[in-house]
Amino acid sequence: MKNLLLALILLPFINGCTKDKVRNTNPYLPNYSFTFPINTNLASYSKLNFNMQPLYINVETVGIKGIIVMKVSDTDFRAWEASCPNQYPSDCSTMVISGLNAKCNCDNQEYSLFTGVGSSQYAMKPYKVEVLSPTSLVVSN
Repeated sequence: MKNLLLALILLPFINGCTKDKVRNTNPYLPNYSFTFPINTNLASYSKLNFNMQPLYINVETVGIKGIIVMKVSDTDFRAWEASCPNQYPSDCSTMVISGLNAKCNCDNQEYSLFTGVGSSQYAMKPYKVEVLSPTSLVVSN
């Protein structure tokens, strides 16, 4: 009887630990695994030495249509998939940086590079960023 009572008490807490379904169940964007090191001492990534300077990185094996990375602070970087989150990958579905937002050319939707959220059903696909040193980070899925 005690075990049943304990299970009934813990059940709401266990169910509350589910993942964010909006970000993880996007039917438009496949999940490709990758690990991409970034050295901000290199000229092509030097923009990431400065806060609020988003950078589009287009490397064939990184993401679907590339990634957008932005430094928020010395210990906080954001990385997002560059594919429009509410479109299947196509010729027009690579987002472009528009200030501190990313804009999808297919449907003109904009998404915040701080939160990944826009006004459409799905938010931008986030990627993990590990800061190894002031000039070295790794983005992965």
